[in-house]
Amino acid sequence: MAVQHTRRVDQRTDEVHVSPVVETTDPGPATVAMPVRRLIAGTDLAVFPVAIGGSVFGWTASADDTDAILDRYAAAGGNFIDTADSYASGRSEVEIGRWMRSRANRDGMVVATKIGRHADYAGLSRRTVTAAVDASLNRLGTDYIDLLYLHEQDPDVPLEETLGAVRDLITAGKVRVVGASGFPIDALIEARILASTGYPSLAAFETEYSLANRADFEGDRQLVATQQGLAVMPYFALASGFLTGKYRARSDFGGSTRSTRASAHFNRRGLRILRALDAVAAAHGARPATIALAWLLTRRAVCAPVVSASEPTQVESLVRAPQIALSRSQLLELDRASRT
Repeated sequence: MAVQHTRRVDQRTDEVHVSPVVETTDPGPATVAMPVRRLIAGTDLAVFPVAIGGSVFGWTASADDTDAILDRYAAAGGNFIDTADSYASGRSEVEIGRWMRSRANRDGMVVATKIGRHADYAGLSRRTVTAAVDASLNRLGTDYIDLLYLHEQDPDVPLEETLGAVRDLITAGKVRVVGASGFPIDALIEARILASTGYPSLAAFETEYSLANRADFEGDRQLVATQQGLAVMPYFALASGFLTGKYRARSDFGGSTRSTRASAHFNRRGLRILRALDAVAAAHGARPATIALAWLLTRRAVCAPVVSASEPTQVESLVRAPQIALSRSQLLELDRASRT
């Protein structure tokens, strides 16, 4: 295993950023090079630069489709699965666990799940955190969670109580690393202060971020995440499907929750972004979704965007993103198009 570095250009400042990654090779007879993986700072978790989201598993994706999606992702070198105990009321975890058992590949996967929003385990009190993790372990059919996210801040529970419970779970070997999803800036700062007194340090941060929505992350959140060395895992990385290019006219939007979210980007700026994605995608022989993810992978602090595939055929365009090297002019084109 060799640690390498990737060079990234910040299109706003022309500054080049260097991020640690881990390149692994297949130990088989042919020694085939595997995709570069990124090491989450301060941990031993090396992850594929695109996480496969589990929000559709056990819900809109059938068991067969779930297996096919995960099989294609793993075959491409993917090893990072993101889910939550609240996705399909826990069925997502069940489906992921079933797949890992049937493929006997648990040790090769990095499993991230989120707690705090399941109907039976709402909130982040010590008792709830412990019970929620045990329930997730049972559904996943495993004895440890690689990356446990606290799914939004619980305003009724002191953060030290929550992190104290996580510390006990880490000591017990049930959790390896902790992160936060959707935390406000002040909670991230408080967590950093608590870490200096012996509580577990946050290693990862999930937040909404995409070409279509830059404002929620760029600025103070980005500054804090970078200063703390947090591995940023953007969700809604394709803006609920808008950046795939499937929505080109008002008539393309249906009545689903996903399409309703996507419709928020159907405006002059959104169409400008799609035109830029189309142009860059054509130059690479790729799809707009691939380029949108490749752009995210050049951004400061971003480790692995979290994206879902509703059907197996969509996986290829997602996992290809780390292979795309965007030129400086292409980055500037995307930057101009996505500016408000």
